[in-house]
Amino acid sequence: MQIVKGINITNEDNMELMSRYEDNHFDLAIVDPPYGIGEDGLKNHSRGKLTKPTKYTPKSWDSSAPDKQYFDELLRVSKNQIVWGANHFISKIPYNSSCWIVWDKKNGKNDFADSELAWTSFKTAVRNFYFRWSGMLQQEMHNKEVRIHPTQKPRQLYNWILDNYAKPGDKILDTHLGSGSIAIACHERGFELTACELDKEYFDSAIKRIKLETSQQSLF
Repeated sequence: MQIVKGINITNEDNMELMSRYEDNHFDLAIVDPPYGIGEDGLKNHSRGKLTKPTKYTPKSWDSSAPDKQYFDELLRVSKNQIVWGANHFISKIPYNSSCWIVWDKKNGKNDFADSELAWTSFKTAVRNFYFRWSGMLQQEMHNKEVRIHPTQKPRQLYNWILDNYAKPGDKILDTHLGSGSIAIACHERGFELTACELDKEYFDSAIKRIKLETSQQSLF
C-alpha cells in the first residue's frame, strides 16, 4: 500500500513481509522491535514526574523480544541494519559491533531510561544523538509531535540516522512501523521506505499521521 510516493506500508506480520524479498534487497533496515520489557501501554500510566503521562491502550506486544529467526531474516534481506533496544537482546544478533548509537533523551528526573541504544552493522565509532523527549516536553516545542504510540521516537532522530548512515538512493526497511516517524523522515529526506505494522490500531493511527505530516511538508 503506497501511502505517498516512495512510502509503502502494509498491515501484516513482518516475517510475511520479509519472505517476499530476495537476499540483500534493502540497503538499510532501521527497526525498533519489542524490547521485552513491558513498555506496551501499561507502565506509562503510572510514570513520569514532570508531566502527566499519556494513557495508551494496554496491550501485550512488549512481553518478549523477537526470536533469532526474526534477526536471521532481517540480516538476510538487508545489507546493513540499525536495531533499537538491542542491549536487551544482543545474544540474538550474531555479530559484534563497534558502532552503537546512543540517543540521550535529556529527560530530567523520572524513572524512564536516560538514553536508548541501537546496535548497528556499521564499522565506525559510537555516536551520540541529543534530543529531549520526555512526555509532552520535547526538544522542539515549536514543532511538537503528538504522541500516538507508547514507544514513539521523534522523526528528528530518524532524520539524523538517514543523514549519517544512509546513502542517496538507498532502499529502507522498517519491520515495526509503530507511530510512523520513520516514514515521515524518509519522505522528508527522499528515501524509499518499505514498512509494516501488525497492530491495526497503530497502523491506522500511523497512516493518518503520515498523510497529515507529508501533506504539510508538500505545502512548504
